[in-house]
Amino acid sequence: MIHEILPVGLLQCNCSIFGDENSREAIVIDPGDEVQDIMAILDKHQLKVKAIVITHAHIDHVAGAHKLRALTGAPVYMNEKDHDLLNALDAQARWLGMPHVDKTEVDANAADGLVLQLGGADFQIMHTPGHTQGSLSIWIPQQSKLIAGDTLFRDSIGRTDLPGGDGRQILSSIKTRLFELPNETVVIPGHGGNTTIGREKDRNPFLRGL
Repeated sequence: MIHEILPVGLLQCNCSIFGDENSREAIVIDPGDEVQDIMAILDKHQLKVKAIVITHAHIDHVAGAHKLRALTGAPVYMNEKDHDLLNALDAQARWLGMPHVDKTEVDANAADGLVLQLGGADFQIMHTPGHTQGSLSIWIPQQSKLIAGDTLFRDSIGRTDLPGGDGRQILSSIKTRLFELPNETVVIPGHGGNTTIGREKDRNPFLRGL
């Protein structure tokens, strides 16, 4: 399985590009910006995008989705509970001093339990609210990888002081969903470096006693 992680945009959101070497199909997660660089990686590996998945509707994760959808024709998956945030992209841009971005169409609800397949791998959608109400994580058991969005970070957790955030909810999502995964699971957060479930259980100062 091809997997390239590309930090994009003002806030260096981790965009994940997964590709199957046999079918040459791809799934792109969180195309937050710099779509030309995402396309360059797709072209390098001769990949065709079959799905675009948004972990949550903050602008740094979704700003490039409209353009990538237009260029590839791939459907966009996002949890329906983040539609209000998506509709507030102009307000988000003003908060960050960013220019206007075009709002993507959402083609399908990324509901809890949805499974997208790529090659022999299952991309399992887990609804993990708290950072936003529609926040999701993507568990890929065959790869022992978790795309955690802004729910879980190396030594930290997602902030909950923005619209849609809930501190108790994010801790519950981590405890009841993410910490149920194997300790060796590699966690690719929405920003910053990778970690593992086991490491965060042992060392994350926000999760002691969880």
